[in-house]
Amino acid sequence: MIHNDEYYMSMALDQARIALDRGDFPVGCVIVQDSRVIAFGERQGTRGDRQFFSEIDHAEIRALKNLENCSIRFEPEKAILYVTMEPCLMCFAAIILSGIKKIIYAFEDPMGGGTKCDLTVLPPLYKHCDINVVSGVLRKDSHKLLYSFFNRENNKYWNNSYLENYILNF
Repeated sequence: MIHNDEYYMSMALDQARIALDRGDFPVGCVIVQDSRVIAFGERQGTRGDRQFFSEIDHAEIRALKNLENCSIRFEPEKAILYVTMEPCLMCFAAIILSGIKKIIYAFEDPMGGGTKCDLTVLPPLYKHCDINVVSGVLRKDSHKLLYSFFNRENNKYWNNSYLENYILNF
């Protein structure tokens, strides 16, 4: 059965809710190939009770890492990565290096989003990646989760940041 982008983004939002329920920054990701979710991940390492926030355990990185456990052959040119927030530069580069050709995200990251960088000025590995980026799928649903996170009194992750202010005043 072939599903639409909203269907798969709703699955990424389910991953974001897992993170939020745990107290982490609510970003979720699913990787789809041939109309089948083959890997998923949610943000970790950002709970308010932590003294150190992990800037490596992003939902996209965790989903890419989970491809190692995929029971079918990963064919990156057929895969689509769905994520509830625009990938940062680290995640965007990792997605490009994985060979995935399409990213669909829900909500923009005005503070650290990497998908709008000019790839044409970068070395050939990135310059010729031919990646397609689509934004805004279930944007309001993602915003609600982000708002819930930043609206918590005990939040310390990106507290008083440009991102927090953007989300809370959206």
